[in-house]
Amino acid sequence: MSGLAPGLRRVARLETAFRPDSWDFATREAARIDADWARARAEKPALFDGKILLMRDPEIFSSPEGDVLRGAFFETDFRNFHAWRAFGTPSDGAFNCFSMAALRTRDGAFLLGEMGPHTMNAGNIYFAAGTPDRSDIFGEKVDLAASVAREMAEETGFSPEEAPAAPGWRVVVAGVKIACIQQRLLPLTAQQAVAQAADFLAREKEPELVRLHAVFGPQDIDPERMPDFIQVYLRDAFAAQPCG
Repeated sequence: MSGLAPGLRRVARLETAFRPDSWDFATREAARIDADWARARAEKPALFDGKILLMRDPEIFSSPEGDVLRGAFFETDFRNFHAWRAFGTPSDGAFNCFSMAALRTRDGAFLLGEMGPHTMNAGNIYFAAGTPDRSDIFGEKVDLAASVAREMAEETGFSPEEAPAAPGWRVVVAGVKIACIQQRLLPLTAQQAVAQAADFLAREKEPELVRLHAVFGPQDIDPERMPDFIQVYLRDAFAAQPCG
């Protein structure tokens, strides 16, 4: 199996490299990007123009251990990424590939975070996640497992030791988005986990998340605030292993 058709795939591992390269979109649209960034910062001054990673040449191929997602990341400024999204993600071979932590509690609920008002996706409900950046580059490789562990700890307060990873990944392809979702298992009930995360968020100076939401089944999916790829993952997960 090769290519990247829309939908969900079960993937044994990720094979992601770092390949420095320029981005024609950023050069071609520099003036419009600057104008877009000025507008965005006027609305949300906390936005930061750091370096992030986008992917090129993604593919899913078969191996003896199972399917593998392979692709190469390049680095660009966040303002370029922000404008690319604002302009409708024009097709130029770039993909927004990122990893997410699907926290699941011992009573079967998934925990998702509501993004804070100062963030780019304010009010939306996601798994703990982040666009990969320089800290995820190790030699010639980009480690999305390290990225998801870091983002989970930073956003929810749960360490990789508290919430170890289940084997494999679920990769959801939706247009230029490639969500690499790793289930992380918490030895807490949903009520306990939500309360622990609330204590952590209350101590943070400017947390990315406002609160965690517990999703016990398809009836708890919020189609207005949860992106399509999150909904696809949750419906598949509950079909495979219903809560309770």
